[in-house]
Amino acid sequence: MIEVAATPFAYAFEPASTALVIIDMQRDFVEPGGFGESLGNDVSRLGAIVPACRRVLAAWRERGGLVVHTREAHRPDLSDCPPAKRDRGNPKVRIGDTGPMGRILVAGEPGNQIIDALAPELGELVIDKPGKGAFYATPLDDVLRKAGITHLVFMGVTTEVCVQTSMREANDRGYDCLLLEDCTESYFPEFKSAAIEMIRAQGAIVGWTAPSAQLLGAMAASR
Repeated sequence: MIEVAATPFAYAFEPASTALVIIDMQRDFVEPGGFGESLGNDVSRLGAIVPACRRVLAAWRERGGLVVHTREAHRPDLSDCPPAKRDRGNPKVRIGDTGPMGRILVAGEPGNQIIDALAPELGELVIDKPGKGAFYATPLDDVLRKAGITHLVFMGVTTEVCVQTSMREANDRGYDCLLLEDCTESYFPEFKSAAIEMIRAQGAIVGWTAPSAQLLGAMAASR
């Protein structure tokens, strides 16, 4: 059992029954010239978490833990992208349109791929999700249960949208979740701060939060 100094209290987990879930670290969201920047966002905020994410991912892989990567991705015919999502905010460039990195948020396009620094390795699970949550219309829950997973460690983007949605979905399905505070980010710093507070409020109503150094230190000490 590994115990992490977290908020609102310690988060304990067995490595064999815990998965690292990396939410939507895709080129279209993180890199300059992608969909995120086309909406007027400062993507450098998201890129700044990559080194911390890499350290956690390397440590997790060294322990042989299960790794899950998600991508927000739609079918080329957009049959899984309702107009209510595609047209939200009346954007100049919509999901499915051609952007600098190919068709935006369409499976298989260059911009839809996970950034090189966090690219999946052979055997790691990659989940293409048509919604904000990692469990909606995906096989994730079935895969995790078959693997005996009961705890999830989250990192990725954005904190208040796809990360928080996925954590709430996981909580409703009975998973105990930890969010690594310096391994998640938002285009809006106040949104990240608010999401973290909501997640850990009322005795970890959705989950726990902690700096990645606390997790890495606890993992190293458990060897």
